[in-house]
Amino acid sequence: MLARWCLAAIHLLAFGFALAAVFGRARALRQLDPASSTGANSTRLKHVFRADNIWGITALILLVTGAVRAFGGFEKGSAYYLHEPLFHLKMTALVLILLIEISPMIALIKWRLAVGRGTPIDLGKARRFAAISDAEGGLIIVMVIAATGMARGIWAG
Repeated sequence: MLARWCLAAIHLLAFGFALAAVFGRARALRQLDPASSTGANSTRLKHVFRADNIWGITALILLVTGAVRAFGGFEKGSAYYLHEPLFHLKMTALVLILLIEISPMIALIKWRLAVGRGTPIDLGKARRFAAISDAEGGLIIVMVIAATGMARGIWAG
């Protein structure tokens, strides 16, 4: 019982941190000036990288705690979740997040490496990555709505 409660609490708290981090990353990306040098954007890039780190950590926590809760025997069991329409909605939102995160993730890794080497960064896609982050935030909200519906047996299969 205590393990179930802890897993649920960690999972739900991670949604809040993930939402704050992904919207924080979007805000920080919008503050970058693509026309300025990497040095002029140094402080702004630190904010982007910090928010991105938090987003990555919370995404990992969500994936691990979600998988353990759904398929580790701590909750209602995999049979319940696999037949629950809202679970499918939640997983669809997750897959969409994972797919649209590929491009920003690769670019931000390259940006970190470039900052480490002291080489210039092409920030031309910063606004696009901010829009992707906003979309991910919307999908996180969809996941929370689906999760609360599942918890209350809405549309139970």
